Amino acid sequence: MESIRQIYRIGHGPSSSHTMGPMRAAKMFVERIGDKPVEKFKVTLYGSLAATGKGHFTDAAILDVLSGIAPVEINWKPDVFLPFHPNGMCFEAFDADGGNVDCWTVFSIGGGTLANEEFNEQQVEHIYDMSTISDILAWCDHNGYSYWEYVEKCEGKEIWEYLEEVWNVMQRAVKRGLNTEGVIPGGLGLPRKALTYYVRSAGMSGSLRSRGLIYSYALAVAEENACGGKIVTAPTCGSCGVMPAVLYHLKESHGVSDQRILRALATGGLFGNVVRTNASVSGAEVGCQGEVGVACAMAAAAACQLFGGTIAQIEYAAEMGLEHHLGLTCDPVCGLVQIPCIERNAFAAARAFDANSYSTFTDGRHRVSFDQVVEVMKRTGHDLPSLYKETSRGGLAANFED
Repeated sequence: MESIRQIYRIGHGPSSSHTMGPMRAAKMFVERIGDKPVEKFKVTLYGSLAATGKGHFTDAAILDVLSGIAPVEINWKPDVFLPFHPNGMCFEAFDADGGNVDCWTVFSIGGGTLANEEFNEQQVEHIYDMSTISDILAWCDHNGYSYWEYVEKCEGKEIWEYLEEVWNVMQRAVKRGLNTEGVIPGGLGLPRKALTYYVRSAGMSGSLRSRGLIYSYALAVAEENACGGKIVTAPTCGSCGVMPAVLYHLKESHGVSDQRILRALATGGLFGNVVRTNASVSGAEVGCQGEVGVACAMAAAAACQLFGGTIAQIEYAAEMGLEHHLGLTCDPVCGLVQIPCIERNAFAAARAFDANSYSTFTDGRHRVSFDQVVEVMKRTGHDLPSLYKETSRGGLAANFED
């Protein structure tokens, strides 16, 4: 299993698979070409990338890299799904005589990760000797370790410097989102709501105030993402508001130290990493259960650890966070990471706290394991029609009336 750095990627929204991935692919294609003279680029987008790419700024991300070198022609083929993955793209470069300088087909498989038949970034560096939570839990229980200590054992102490940067970016995204007003670009006329929720929560008390703050923090980051702001995938751009909302609330309202939050990030990243390794975090492959569902599981695990949960209770919290998002479709209205994506971040952040609370009332023992839910999520995702996997042709996207 690879580093949790692959779960926490720092970049700009609105989509890890549709924005970050294509931009990285364009940069890699330029590196492939090297010093060869290029007079024109042709980029063909397939499947989900073509269906919702304009709303996710896929073309803008590619043009940002290639247009400074040579003119770029982008072709959209939403009805063509290549066998390897729904998010396919083919880069071609041509010389002055129209000759093909290079041709490269690659896929954005979720979380900004790229792969094709020849390489897979998920298989570049295996630093974990176990890839299921069941095995990791048993090892931790036998050796007296916590999940974050297992992460440190496999990643090395340098992981803390990286997670510190991740946490700083997350906090800045929350603060920017809470201090920015206006309409989110894209054509839906959707106003930012984070500040309104934050202000209104100040006039409330108890659990209602707490819930309002959690909503506001999640909305802040999700709205930043929708506007192309700098965020951290956790595990994707579309679900980037869940983990920061939970952790920021625990810091602000419960006085949790940054050091403990970094440890919680490590634990949450471990659970997300297991899903990414054994299933998928790509909405185009398994629906939103792989994005918001996994984010909820990660945040539930992190919260449970910070509230003093045992390793069994932490696993149970994460299991509930994912289980109760099974079958969640990815049907963004107009192909934008706005409706229902932004609201889902707020609801999932609140549900992560609920999963933590429920788990702490138990001894951590339960019948269905986290790993079993991951397998079910994978099968469920593959059973979902493509209408409900980031193509904007079914569900809310097909029935929305402006």
